[in-house]
Amino acid sequence: MKKIKKLLIPCCSIIALGLVALAIISGIWYVQRARPQPTQKMLYEGVEYIRDIRSSPRRMVIHVIKIDLRADGIRLLVTPGNPEEELPLKARTTSQFLNNFDLQIAINGDGFEPWHSRTIFDYYPHVGDRVAPIGFAASEEITYSQDTDKEPTLYLAINNGARFNAPTSKIYNAISGNLMLLNKGEPIAGLEGSPEPRTAVALDRANRYLIFVVVDGRQPGYSEGATLLELAEIIAFHGGWTAMNLDGGGSSTMVIESALGADVLNSPINNSIPGRERPVGNHLGVYARPLK
Repeated sequence: MKKIKKLLIPCCSIIALGLVALAIISGIWYVQRARPQPTQKMLYEGVEYIRDIRSSPRRMVIHVIKIDLRADGIRLLVTPGNPEEELPLKARTTSQFLNNFDLQIAINGDGFEPWHSRTIFDYYPHVGDRVAPIGFAASEEITYSQDTDKEPTLYLAINNGARFNAPTSKIYNAISGNLMLLNKGEPIAGLEGSPEPRTAVALDRANRYLIFVVVDGRQPGYSEGATLLELAEIIAFHGGWTAMNLDGGGSSTMVIESALGADVLNSPINNSIPGRERPVGNHLGVYARPLK
């Protein structure tokens, strides 16, 4: 038995070193890879994707999806949760959320707890671990989280009516963020913060278009992220009138459906590893019809 234990210790060390080396090599490849080209195209009926590439005030790769809430086939979904549980959600990646519910588009949602990320071996949550969103949340008429931190909330009615901080009708879907970014097309006063990966959701002036924005970050040479003020200005540039900041950092992820499952449009940076998705609490997803 002692001999087995002695053998196990060096084996575990070798595996750990191998994982660290793999993370380093992966990180070098991701930050040195060529930046993508700007693009603008229709993904589904009523859904447009824009990749906005900027070099000033620093390198930024920005992903924008505009959803026409009046287009045929558009339907929205916030991750379902169990209101009977103290921690109502099981953590999953944004790709898993999209695949689990056969969605066409998804982004990460509200902040959540418990959470920590110390090393690639010491983090929480893993896939399946229980967590709770910080703000108000509801999915298909089931409210499973009350606001705990005076967070702003996006309310989405069954008929796709959308509004921030006040439901247009009976609460159907709802998801929260940590602060508002835009009001009447202008950045909220006092927005601060260092350049980071960001996720935000916005509405146009008529509340007809739902806009998802993800900015990649923490990847020097590729994309270094945006400040909160820059994020607000980016959203306004792409037609946002009101906007809310969602969970960012290693959580920021945007995915769409592909023939092989989820296609990650951005470059997540979980556990300091570019390209690695973080299991998060809730998400915001979209059902859409294929292009004719």
